[in-house]
Amino acid sequence: MSGRPDPRRPVSQDRGPRINHQIRIRQVRVIDEENKQLGIMETADALALAIHKQLDLVEIAPNQRPPVCRIMDFGKYKYEEKKKEQASRRKQHQVQIKELRVRPGTGEHDLQVKMKQARQFFADGDKVLVCCLFRGRQIAHKEVGEQVVNAVVKLLSDVAKIEAPLRMEGKRMVLLLSKK
Repeated sequence: MSGRPDPRRPVSQDRGPRINHQIRIRQVRVIDEENKQLGIMETADALALAIHKQLDLVEIAPNQRPPVCRIMDFGKYKYEEKKKEQASRRKQHQVQIKELRVRPGTGEHDLQVKMKQARQFFADGDKVLVCCLFRGRQIAHKEVGEQVVNAVVKLLSDVAKIEAPLRMEGKRMVLLLSKK
């Protein structure tokens, strides 16, 4: 087996569309820079036209017969595609899990303040992990911690739903809430 590629095999499209002299087929359908159809032309003629206009001949639909090529500034095209990709990546929101810590003895007003924070987390599109921490002998009265966590769920029931049920993890009781 030699190191040369098999000429009968199609070239992989890893590096994007073929441009200018990479287009090896005899005839192509050509679209000019103003999106006007120029019809089917010989590849050499289409390439000469693109070079005359100081632009590139870019294969945009290689699977068509004959392949469709566009006369355009390829560098500018790649730049715009990169900018579009960056803009779409910027618009994506990574969902984070925000932790809301309470204790079995957390007071009513403190719970109200924490509910305001939790509502802001849900408004931002995040999930909230309600975590009730036990210290020392408080673990003997899990039902008190459970009441506090249930109060949180009840106060947030209009904007949130339970995603993962209440469970114990060592000395903490956790419950995961997500936006309705």
